[in-house]
Amino acid sequence: MILFPAIDLKEGRCVRLKLGKMASATVYNEDPADQARAFQEQGFEWLHVVDLDGAFAGESRNGAAVEAILQATTNPVQLGGGIRTLAQIDAWLDKGLARVILGTVAVRDPDLVREACQRFPGKIAVGIDAKGGKVAVEGWAEASSLEVIELARKFEGAGVAAIIYTDIDRDGVLAGINWDATIALAEAVSIPVIASGGLASLDDIRRMTQPDAAKLEGAISGRALYDGRIDPAEALAILGSSGVGRT
Repeated sequence: MILFPAIDLKEGRCVRLKLGKMASATVYNEDPADQARAFQEQGFEWLHVVDLDGAFAGESRNGAAVEAILQATTNPVQLGGGIRTLAQIDAWLDKGLARVILGTVAVRDPDLVREACQRFPGKIAVGIDAKGGKVAVEGWAEASSLEVIELARKFEGAGVAAIIYTDIDRDGVLAGINWDATIALAEAVSIPVIASGGLASLDDIRRMTQPDAAKLEGAISGRALYDGRIDPAEALAILGSSGVGRT
């Protein structure tokens, strides 16, 4: 079971939002590369990065910060936000990303996702962000009519490495992960699912070790780590001793 620390990028800085609202950004580190190094030193083995400006703009906007992160850490990095063409995917993978996360384009052009999976096996994740059970796109600014499981099932057998499922109503407010919806998604598809949005405490970490969560690849943590509500060493020790998988 993997705990993914998150670095969300806005105007080159490491921030966290509340409920996906850009106006609610709290700056936690002016130097994202420094934050990436810190997470690796704390024992994390992966890094989850989102280009928030890129998600809204439809193209990468924090490229320099992402490249600095890639130089600062030897951990595998997955990146989402504004990546919507095969050329962009290719370029980012060439720079050393372990995974590219496709969100809006997964709704708008699912065939592109399938083609990307064929071209870049094991390198493509799908980000499914939901508000009120419906998939949201364009940096969470627009709602679609798609149900979460309906969208996820479009990619069965396509070679998607993981689905990152975010409950927007819980993101950044430390309300706890929506375990019911997340586990229902994991049980509905064969693609590994990563929980995101609302991870608040060590109780959520312990919840990851329960038998019904065994299908998950892991969970993403942001604000709880930055605010000190979760001690990295304790969280990783819980996951490492649980027998549910790797940390």
